[in-house]
Amino acid sequence: MALRSWLFVPGDSEKKLSKAADTGADAIILDLEDSVTLANKPRARELALGWLQATRSDAASQGRWVRINALDSDMWRDDLSAVMPGAPDGIMLPKSAGPESVQQLAAEIYELEGRNGIANGSTKILPLVSETAAAAITIPAYATVPMPRLVGLTWGAEDLSAAIGATRKRDANGEWTDAFRFARMQTLLTAHACEVFAIDTLHADFSDTDGLKRAAEAARADGFSGMLAIHPAQVPVINAAFTPTDAEMAEARAIVDAFTANPNAGALQIEGRMIDRPHLKLAQRLLGIAE
Repeated sequence: MALRSWLFVPGDSEKKLSKAADTGADAIILDLEDSVTLANKPRARELALGWLQATRSDAASQGRWVRINALDSDMWRDDLSAVMPGAPDGIMLPKSAGPESVQQLAAEIYELEGRNGIANGSTKILPLVSETAAAAITIPAYATVPMPRLVGLTWGAEDLSAAIGATRKRDANGEWTDAFRFARMQTLLTAHACEVFAIDTLHADFSDTDGLKRAAEAARADGFSGMLAIHPAQVPVINAAFTPTDAEMAEARAIVDAFTANPNAGALQIEGRMIDRPHLKLAQRLLGIAE
């Protein structure tokens, strides 16, 4: 299942939850953290469980995720206990401090899967890996520890900017400044090292369609597999950016066919261009062919 667009939906909004399935997002992230006030946390858990239960039969067509509160809060276990009976596809972990955070969450999920009759290991984990300075400089550590539940890595700029006291995140040309570029590239490379999804951060200005289009196209060109979204209007832009064009698919098929016909070749010519094994690997990735 392609997971290009990951849309946050406030867990305490019945109206937004009722429309979530029709947004076209590849994955819905029910948010119990930043978008929900402390007073509304219990209600958000209740509504999130109801949505998960109502959409359980549709799980194959749309990812069903929940962002819980951080492990340094006193709320995350209550979040998990509340939503796990709905068998979400996965849990987004905010403010992950490193692999040990994922392991701690995985142990709790294991217990709750057993209590709720959910297949062991079926609930995945997507950590936000850059929200403190300490987390941002240790992102490569995720590649050093086996974590079977890890499905991807993503990052965020807002919490990191607050953590380091940054008054800007982008320069005058709209490019990420060094600290945020560093966190983004660490996330991308580590995700590929772990062979999991690399999910780029959100484009905060949901009214800036042109800026989102540029950001999403750049993310795909850089090697990300998808992108976070905070508004339904962002979903079709992200989906379009991460969907290969007909021309790209045709070229990928031509490359794969050429190497299939010449399995011992290190390089080939296709329409006047030299194509080698790295091109084949990219083509296979595009077509979803197992190497």
